[in-house]
Amino acid sequence: MPIFGETSLFLLVLLLAALFQLSHGDVGTSAHYSPPYSPTACYGSSLSQFPSSNMFAAAGEGIWDNGAACGRQYLVRCISAAVPRTCLPDQMVQVRIVDRAQTSRSSPSSNGATIVLAAPAFGTIADPSAAVINVEFQQV
Repeated sequence: MPIFGETSLFLLVLLLAALFQLSHGDVGTSAHYSPPYSPTACYGSSLSQFPSSNMFAAAGEGIWDNGAACGRQYLVRCISAAVPRTCLPDQMVQVRIVDRAQTSRSSPSSNGATIVLAAPAFGTIADPSAAVINVEFQQV
């Protein structure tokens, strides 16, 4: 005698499939930083390192990888914060790593963040007044 009927089994499989679709990346924290952005640990004082969109970031120690993170691109999305409604719904930003958070020219809004977004990038996914948010991120 089966525990699940055909309909129940189908619904269970559908539910599990939906749960696995919710998360495609790693989870960490994000802070933000403001100018001056240069010089950077990746490219020094070269202004060509900054995308014209101003969507760039500094790598926290967890993704710095002895400098191998320089130039990597990440999709970042706010998933939660201490203050309700901090995250901007359905917003995602693609950033390029140009610096190391630990040695960035200007201090991050919160120490120990996984990824520190330039102010314009942070404001694309969350209320800019927040110091730190929880994010889902994926290298592209």
